[in-house]
Amino acid sequence: MRGVYVLAICAVTTIGGAASAQEIDWKKVDEALGRSAAVSGDVHRYGFPRSDLTVTLDGVTIRPTLALGGWTAFKPAHGGAMVMGDLVLLETEINPVMAKLIENGIEITAVHNHVLRGNPATFYMHIGRHGDPVKLATAIRTGLSESKTPLTPPAAPASQPAIDLDTGQLDQIIGAKGQANGGVYQFGVPRRDPVTESGMQLAPAGPMGVATAIGFQPTGGGKAAITGDFVLTADEVNPVIKALRSNGIEVTAVHSHMLNEQPRLFFLHFWANDDAVKLAKGLRAALDKTASAKS
Repeated sequence: MRGVYVLAICAVTTIGGAASAQEIDWKKVDEALGRSAAVSGDVHRYGFPRSDLTVTLDGVTIRPTLALGGWTAFKPAHGGAMVMGDLVLLETEINPVMAKLIENGIEITAVHNHVLRGNPATFYMHIGRHGDPVKLATAIRTGLSESKTPLTPPAAPASQPAIDLDTGQLDQIIGAKGQANGGVYQFGVPRRDPVTESGMQLAPAGPMGVATAIGFQPTGGGKAAITGDFVLTADEVNPVIKALRSNGIEVTAVHSHMLNEQPRLFFLHFWANDDAVKLAKGLRAALDKTASAKS
């Protein structure tokens, strides 16, 4: 999901001669990607939602901010910037996009599903690299042009769709403050201990894709479709699987997103459509099995 949700990591080789982190011209990065960034600390994150797709799952039409929100995030690093991202693709788009990314020096760190039974099926390509940020941005835009991902910036909505859920109660149960985004109520729960890549801390955790991401999309009558991913160490994977399944939440994927992170992390994706409060309690039971930060 990681419209909120999803990530990738980068090798420490560089592409060409990169400027120092202090010299990044973010306006040029924006221009290369054709949109403005959401800035959190020193991280510039760019959204590429698949607003062109109508994906249904168990009778629910998935909003882009629930499970179709491709993204890339740039963080200043020695010799330029680190980039990581998660691109949402149809099956027929995977190989053309991958070929163009590889041709332009972007590394592929994972390709997989996040949900099951989606129609059409969607796949998620995690990418990363380290180098000149404008060159990286240009390479990513060139790769995305091999798909039907909308490359013009989305128009700002006149108003946010209503969240027909008791969001205060959800906040209380999850133990974090959620945020409405495109008709979905989203949570990002970071891990208690830092996550690093090649010695660099991946922070802020949410924008860099290393916080547990949870989205609630209202489906009427106090119900919600939920999906997202838990960010887990190896010893947490099976306790979280058991907690979710015992609370009626389907586990749809378990896999890596990155290659060189410390500690080694696994990403567990989930799905359910049921009473929102009941599901929140199930998610909280699973979060209790993890070393998550307390808000």
